[in-house]
Amino acid sequence: MGSGGGSQDAGFDFDLPAGWQSEPPANNMRLAQASVPGEGGAGQLAVFFFGPGGGGGVEDNLQRWIGQMEVDPGTQPERGTLEANGFRITWVDVKGTLLPSTMGMGPTTEQPGSRLLGAVVEGEGGPWFFKLTGPDATLSAQREAFFTMLRSVRKA
Repeated sequence: MGSGGGSQDAGFDFDLPAGWQSEPPANNMRLAQASVPGEGGAGQLAVFFFGPGGGGGVEDNLQRWIGQMEVDPGTQPERGTLEANGFRITWVDVKGTLLPSTMGMGPTTEQPGSRLLGAVVEGEGGPWFFKLTGPDATLSAQREAFFTMLRSVRKA
């Protein structure tokens, strides 16, 4: 990460938004991670890299992330794509209850009032996976910062 991370090892870099605190990755599946402060409580960014071509397809990852949430009634996950510096980025934004994790990471109990912002970044040497979870009260205020960070992705 341009702000104190080690993602150059993956031939890839990005700028962490101001105010987000870079942290040492919690495990070797994570390329980078950060805490995202906010009025609703801290959110957690994790960036994953499983090697060139690793980590599964774009749609499989988006569906898995959507499945980690119980979507609020009357809402639908928002999805889109953008291009940045030669990378194709496919993203999803889901509001609802973050469900307990079955993979040993994440919450152990349901977290109502949550939000998940996820993105798959495709490009030479990728893909890379960005997943931001936390209270909707925090992440709604940080949504544009998340997209600004995605637009900063570049070759290291």
